[in-house]
Amino acid sequence: MTSPRRNSSPRQSTANLFSALEAVPRNEHGGVLVTRDQIRAAFDFLDVEHRGLVTMENLKTRLSIFYPDMTTRDFRVLLNNASEVTEDDLCDLLLQNDVTDYDPVADAFRAYDPENTGYVSCQVLSHLFERLGYGSLSDDDLKVLVATADVDKDGRLNLSDFRHLLAM
Repeated sequence: MTSPRRNSSPRQSTANLFSALEAVPRNEHGGVLVTRDQIRAAFDFLDVEHRGLVTMENLKTRLSIFYPDMTTRDFRVLLNNASEVTEDDLCDLLLQNDVTDYDPVADAFRAYDPENTGYVSCQVLSHLFERLGYGSLSDDDLKVLVATADVDKDGRLNLSDFRHLLAM
């Protein structure tokens, strides 16, 4: 079965992109809204050594799970060519951003949908949980995860379900 995303025309895809971007919460500068709590959660995830610093090695350890094709150059860009960043550095960079053409939830969803099907497969979900250190998930575990996150109850996790899950 092909996904709706692959069958959509360029005009529909552009309309969907603009619709999604309109739904992205904005800060007072019109940029993507990022809160201190979100930055703290991301920082805690990335600070694998719990030193109050995120290094390139930390980024590689954590982000390669979701983005296996990232290059050293990509990681340098994320660090703004610094050797390490603090939570305050991230706050300075992200809280008052003026980025208007970016949907962070859709971008994060792509890590769970590498085949661009519009849905998260149980295989990808299981693989990511294992790489995050949670061990192998049983079929029953996967069914519970999907059922819990599946807001529209269609038996699959799509971008809308993912948005709802992250908003909780």
